[in-house]
Amino acid sequence: MNAPDPILLTLFANRFMSVAEAMGRSLQQTSISTNIKERLDFSCALFAPDGDLVANAPFIPIHLGSMSFAVKYQMNVYGKDLEEGDVLMTNSPHAGGSHLPDITIITPVFDSETKEIIFFTASRGHHADIGGILPGSMPPTSVNIFEEGAEIVSFKIVSKGIFDKDGLYEYMVQQPAKYPGSSGCRNIRDVESDLKAQIAANHKGIQLIHAIVDDYGLPTVQEYMYHIRSNAEMSVRNLLRDVAKRAGSTVLSSIDYLDDGSPIQLRVDINEEQGSAVLDFAGTGFEVRGNLNAPISVVHSAVIYCMRAMLDLDIPLNAGCLVPLEIKIPPKSLLSPSKTAAVCGGNVLTSQRIVDVVLKAFHACAASQGCTNNLTFGTGGKDKDGKAIPGWGYYETIAGGSGAGPSWHGTSGIHTHITNTRIGDVEILERRYPVMVHQFGLRSGSAGVGKFRGGEGVVREIEMLEPMQVSILSERRTRQPYGLEGGGPGGMGRNTWVKNLRKDDGDLVDGVAGTRDINIGGKATVWMGKGDKLLIETPGGGAWGALEGDELHHVAEHKAAWEPRGSIAERARAQAAF
Repeated sequence: MNAPDPILLTLFANRFMSVAEAMGRSLQQTSISTNIKERLDFSCALFAPDGDLVANAPFIPIHLGSMSFAVKYQMNVYGKDLEEGDVLMTNSPHAGGSHLPDITIITPVFDSETKEIIFFTASRGHHADIGGILPGSMPPTSVNIFEEGAEIVSFKIVSKGIFDKDGLYEYMVQQPAKYPGSSGCRNIRDVESDLKAQIAANHKGIQLIHAIVDDYGLPTVQEYMYHIRSNAEMSVRNLLRDVAKRAGSTVLSSIDYLDDGSPIQLRVDINEEQGSAVLDFAGTGFEVRGNLNAPISVVHSAVIYCMRAMLDLDIPLNAGCLVPLEIKIPPKSLLSPSKTAAVCGGNVLTSQRIVDVVLKAFHACAASQGCTNNLTFGTGGKDKDGKAIPGWGYYETIAGGSGAGPSWHGTSGIHTHITNTRIGDVEILERRYPVMVHQFGLRSGSAGVGKFRGGEGVVREIEMLEPMQVSILSERRTRQPYGLEGGGPGGMGRNTWVKNLRKDDGDLVDGVAGTRDINIGGKATVWMGKGDKLLIETPGGGAWGALEGDELHHVAEHKAAWEPRGSIAERARAQAAF
């Protein structure tokens, strides 16, 4: 293979990324759910004919690293039996998925002349309800995967251009409801509509890939696809050599813990000559009974994200970032769980701790909030007699503080690391759901204190305007995000149920109205009455560097700055750009 032209290399890298960006715009514009349209909890990417990630837009890191596993799994299932007009659907953690609400749609791209597969386009979106024991399909109390909703290993949702609506209903509604205590999808119409939007987004990608092939020819396009991966590979090799040189050692190690005490341990052995490394997670805790187990694909996602984040280069995240790395995961650990283990929290919480551990080993920055503060609420499901009750579910993740580094302060009120979603706009949340947001702002005093301070967490207080099931799945409620180089840790989070006293509940004494403030812990589900509130205080980020001299008496205060965000601000910016 000839050496790449540097101009064409940059051009193709941006052309490939633009395909993913256009897919994302299509998906956002044609979806209808709050989760995908407003919170942007989705990712789109382009894959080589061997299933390796080629390019993506800056969507959700936890999706992007693991989607390659999903594409390769489906390739093994179908082989050469795929035809034009076929579209595949999967969400199983053991088929390259992350957790069940993240549904992946995969479409092969065929050469117009040879009819061979030349690329794959894929999109993954978080669907707010796919069944299970609780509305929102992120049950904090799940102990097996059957309680978390519909699991699809492989389903041809479109066959030769024909959409299989009956098959989708069977997988999403009927199958999950067969498990005791579980329901099928509580809002299949929204899920079906969003899945069609994902299919349309993939088709948009196919059109754009064919346009690139028409411009340059397939041999040139595929040649630069491999050049881009090689470029990423060499960048990571150089990073590893530089890390070993700065550390003065080829062996790095770190350990951190989940709130239940489960350790995640890492040893990195760098081969400085080759620019390669072995990342060994030996010493990590066993599979847990709860849902903090993380599939292998999620571990790879966290690692590839860290490698890309530590590169000070403008290159697309792709499979080349993993080529110099060998990742060893101990069997029967919470990073290699059994097929029936619950995993919904592993994707959003354990993955954050993996990132904390990797960045700590590389001495890159202090810990960020280490959590995504997963809030779900809704109604419906099965009543005590097993009868299906129609309902709905809402899901959101809540920001916190990011960790400081050797030359920067942490950022306050931001989604960190493996998540890159928005939070739901207050106006849209209150318009679509029976809730009222009383507080949403920065949490003063939650940032780690040091030469470079951590970012502050946030406070979000929501009142329920009608009775509903409310669940929170969170971490860093008993263990603080670490600081580095003498910097202080970030503040722990807290979840408080502000409960109205009620006669029916037995806590209204002598008829005197009032409230109780109940700490419900990091993982809980509660049936809240009308007027009850949930107060969520998210963790802050750790600081970098110890305070010295006069700094001990003059700690730099966080200066808040207003920056318009959300769908309304985005629309205004788009209009101003014309």
